[in-house]
Amino acid sequence: MKIICGLGNPGKEYENTRHNVGFLVLDAFAEKMEFPPFERNGKSLVSVKGTGKNKVMLVKPQTFMNLSGEAVAELLNFYKVEPKDLIVIYDDVDLPLGTIRYREKGSAGTHNGMRSIVETLATLDFPRLRIGTESRGVTAPAQMDLHDFVLAPFLEDELPVLKGVIEEALAKIEEFLV
Repeated sequence: MKIICGLGNPGKEYENTRHNVGFLVLDAFAEKMEFPPFERNGKSLVSVKGTGKNKVMLVKPQTFMNLSGEAVAELLNFYKVEPKDLIVIYDDVDLPLGTIRYREKGSAGTHNGMRSIVETLATLDFPRLRIGTESRGVTAPAQMDLHDFVLAPFLEDELPVLKGVIEEALAKIEEFLV
């Protein structure tokens, strides 16, 4: 089984915010690959498709960002999935909007959701896909509180760039699944 985890915060007020780009990517992947609707499974919403070694689980932790590790560890432990078969997709304010970075392993950097996962799993050895959300517009992090920035929605003129980077992320996920 492979687990694709998109990070975000639960609740309508966080939909379409920069911090929820992991959820946005998962929703696009689920639609493209015709996954069934997400359902509650412990501390996450999940959607599963396939059987045996070809089974893929999409995961949206519902613990809020800072406790994402609890939800991820719960599923990995229950289904006996190795960290190498997990990919985590999350926002990165240090990368320009429209860029992605894929790494096989590495530190959590400044991202609290990734810190939680790294600490809970006690390993850095799992793939991750960082989606750049930094904006050169009036909402750039240097011009507002970082917390407010990541919880702000994308600007109208950023949406075409976001759509393009999500498409690029979907291709990376497909590579991970091969």
